[in-house]
Amino acid sequence: MTAPPQLSPVQASTDAPSPSFVKALGALVILSMLGLLLSVGVGPDMGLDFGSMGSDPLALQIVQDIRLPRGLGAWLAGALLGLSGALAQAVFRNPLADPYLLGSASGAALGVAWSLVAWSTLSSAAGEVLTWGGVPIKLGMTGAAFIGALGAVLLTVALARGVQHTLRLLLAGVVVGVVLGALSSLLMLIKPEALQRMQSFMWGSTTYLDWADCGLMGVVWVLCLSLAVCLGRPLDALNLGQDAAQSLGVPVSRVRAACLLLLSLATATAVAQTGLIAFVGLAAPHMVQRWLPMASRTWLVLSAVMGGLLLLLADVLSRALIAPQELPVGIMTAVLGGGYLLWLMRRPASLG
Repeated sequence: MTAPPQLSPVQASTDAPSPSFVKALGALVILSMLGLLLSVGVGPDMGLDFGSMGSDPLALQIVQDIRLPRGLGAWLAGALLGLSGALAQAVFRNPLADPYLLGSASGAALGVAWSLVAWSTLSSAAGEVLTWGGVPIKLGMTGAAFIGALGAVLLTVALARGVQHTLRLLLAGVVVGVVLGALSSLLMLIKPEALQRMQSFMWGSTTYLDWADCGLMGVVWVLCLSLAVCLGRPLDALNLGQDAAQSLGVPVSRVRAACLLLLSLATATAVAQTGLIAFVGLAAPHMVQRWLPMASRTWLVLSAVMGGLLLLLADVLSRALIAPQELPVGIMTAVLGGGYLLWLMRRPASLG
């Protein structure tokens, strides 16, 4: 597997967007638009008559309120994960780093498990049974996942005593992930009736995405991407090594802290809306760097767009393969992402 792009700070500071970057970005945007159009046309009935939507209010409502926000939401969640994965690989200088490395996935899962157990207890006391599609429980799970993911990252940084040592951060992330995962299992053991709802989160789902979710993810993605691009030059210097970056005047600790904050915010936002979706944040930066090596700024942008395209296409496949039933999109990305990594393992040059 290839490492994150390594250019000298001089090159990174003087290079304007190259024609190859513009072409790649244009191609990915066009493919994303085509994927969104395909997403709108795929559903339980395997298609809509677009020409009749003007005279069919039901078809128009299905597109506007269900399929379009679902497709756009899937793209935005993938874009957040792709950006997070690129930031993680740049910060840790490790091509195997992914957005869940610092325990955010386990933290989000614990938050959701706690909210499900609490809501199940309250529902039992009130004599009501609320489903995953109910608005109150959805809002509770979203907020709990967001708080759990950010809390896990903060705990990881605290255990690592800062962001100065990447190895300590990695080890702390593993410990936090294992402990929080065990706590989630314990909660499910205490309240087994919440297990089915928990599985929907663990498998990943774009089914209930709406325009409010798209708006939230869109704002966070624009904010995180804009700030990440501003960190492109320091990241280019950091890729030369910590000592080299410090000799060039780069505030290494502050750059790492800013990147960790951005990847945590982006990951927590995506996970809170869609659940745990594997391999998108790992595969998207690899695919971009493998096809078109470039400076960190442009690499971050293309990784985000590539992540959106990958998750959008995975969502379409998850709906189309066994229609009218659906596969969980997290299972689809795991199969496709695992296949991609196995293919890389067959190429010895890709593992260096």
